[in-house]
Order: sequence, then structure tokens, then C-alpha cells
Amino acid sequence: MKTKKLIFIVDDDQFINKLVSRRFTNEESAVEAFEFGEDCLKVLDKDPDLVILDYFFVNGNIKMMNGMEVFNRIKEVKPTLPVIILSGQEKGEIVLELARKGISDYIIKDNNLIDNLQVAINDLFKK
Repeated sequence: MKTKKLIFIVDDDQFINKLVSRRFTNEESAVEAFEFGEDCLKVLDKDPDLVILDYFFVNGNIKMMNGMEVFNRIKEVKPTLPVIILSGQEKGEIVLELARKGISDYIIKDNNLIDNLQVAINDLFKK
């Protein structure tokens, strides 16, 4: 029986990965960080309780899946898994499409990122 919540953070910004990992690794939750969505998708069998997913991924000239593509794959495999999108993306049509597809929350990467993420996680886990 799983006692700790398992949270995946998927972001190509190592600062964000470390920040989220440090903030949310505690007696109630464990965090695993991934640089790209493809890495996260390979280990969904670990049965995370939440995925926090960046929208844009950059890896030099290599084409990486974006957050929408990763989200779609996650939902194919684990339709009920909550996914929070993190992004600096403020294009309304993208946010709207993600909302229609069933994201749990959309959080802008700004100075309130951790506080807003804490509220969203608390809502999801009903603390």
C-alpha cells in the first residue's frame, strides 16, 4: 500500500525541477524529476499520483514532444491521472485547448509559481 504521494515533475529547466523537488519532497510526498516528457512516459508504470508538466521543451536541434503531446500520451495510458501544466505560455487558445482536454490546473511560471502549485496540489490531494 502506497503511503506517500508520488509526484513527477517534467521540465527542461533544471532550476524548476530542483525547486519543485525540494519544496514538495517531504513525509507526505516523493518527487521524481524528468527533463523531457519522453523520459516521464517511459516510467508511468511507477503509477504517479500527479504529473507536473512543462509546456515547451528545448533540446538543442532535437525535436522533443511538447506538453500537449505528452499530456495526450499520459491520458491514453492513465486517463484519470491528474496533470498540472506549468508554463510561461500565455496564449489563450493553448490554455483553452488544454482545459478542454482535461488538465487539472494551469500555472504560469512567475514569482508565485511555488505558492500557486501548493494550492493546486492541496486541492487535488484535499489537504
